[in-house]
Amino acid sequence: MKTLVLGLGNPILSDDAVGIRIAQGLEGLAQDTVGTSEAGLSLLDYAVGYDKLVIIDSIKTKRGKPGELYKLELEDLKPGLNRYSSHGVDIATALSLGERLGYPMPRQVTIYAVEIADNTTFGEKCTPEVEERIPSIVRQIAEEERL
Repeated sequence: MKTLVLGLGNPILSDDAVGIRIAQGLEGLAQDTVGTSEAGLSLLDYAVGYDKLVIIDSIKTKRGKPGELYKLELEDLKPGLNRYSSHGVDIATALSLGERLGYPMPRQVTIYAVEIADNTTFGEKCTPEVEERIPSIVRQIAEEERL
């Protein structure tokens, strides 16, 4: 099974880089690992041709604890062509569109979202509470995804 680990985020906005940082920690374990700040339809360029896609990104909820890991399936996200977001088209919509256009899209998609504290401060380091969780999250994802 051809697998891609795709870490998303912005490497200069503190905790927003956590997806990229975790993907870097998985390099050498997964077949292919990419960290990117791209979003929306641009992600199709990465996903096409893989059987399995593991996405790692940040999330900021009202009740979560920084460093908490959530595991989602693509079905947990509702694709919507009429939704607006800062990323343009959301990942569920992008993958659905790729499939409708006939591209060979991953049949298995897992999304890991890491609760963050700060995604607005310019900085190349995550906050301490998120930073300390990165090694254990790398191990957890590697085990769960059998990388």
